[in-house]
Amino acid sequence: MGLKSLYETQGYVVVPNLIPSEDRAGLEKAVERVVRQTRDGSWPHRRTVGRQFPPYDNDNPDSWGVQHLMHPDLKEPTFVKWYTSSAFLQAVMELLECKESDLQMELLNLLINPVSHDFALRWHRDDISEDVSPEEEQRALNNWQYGVQWNTALYTDSCLFVVPRSHKIPRTEEQRKLSSGQILENALDMPGSICLVLQPGETVFYNNNILHCGAYNSKQPRATLHGCMGDIKAGVTRARNILQHGLEWMKGDAFRQTLPPELATSFSLKN
Repeated sequence: MGLKSLYETQGYVVVPNLIPSEDRAGLEKAVERVVRQTRDGSWPHRRTVGRQFPPYDNDNPDSWGVQHLMHPDLKEPTFVKWYTSSAFLQAVMELLECKESDLQMELLNLLINPVSHDFALRWHRDDISEDVSPEEEQRALNNWQYGVQWNTALYTDSCLFVVPRSHKIPRTEEQRKLSSGQILENALDMPGSICLVLQPGETVFYNNNILHCGAYNSKQPRATLHGCMGDIKAGVTRARNILQHGLEWMKGDAFRQTLPPELATSFSLKN
């Protein structure tokens, strides 16, 4: 079964080797630098323990994510180079069934382990509220998203839990009970769930409306590139989910100048 078929059937697909071997060391060093800047407070854009979605609470000193890896103020061009690398874009285009000129740059963040607290996210779908009716849930699931989301692990990563095939069907009564805002002590208590373990260098592309959650172990190092890319055919329909992360800087000249020349005029945040 091909990449697209697996993705459509399962709601996710794992792809190896999307970090070029010649770029891996540089990417790891860049990750070390931005994690250090986030932990010491010199990079303020972070995901804080206790908050699942923006806006995050900057009063909490512990972080579970680094935002805006491609921001020109961070001065880490390695992330732009990887996000726009040929093998990676080919995989995205295969999943979206679009051309390179149709791609829209969106998020690239970093998921990291907190240092002082274990932390978990509740079971959720990114763009569908947990309190919708089964009928509303099905209608939302039927809508094509014109985008794809991914996690790319630099270290072994066992933080992501999903319910395979749940991107197409509403939750069962028991699943609804366990995804109504609470955080489960054991993520695998969710019926039908699995832990998606990634080995270093593996990428999981997943439909962001698959039923999923994350569990973060403060004792287990994590550095996982977390991003998404869209198809411009979506128009403004992806904006609600994406622009809450504060991406106006991606429309500026300072960012555009960091892009490869062949992509600078076409491959940027367009909506």
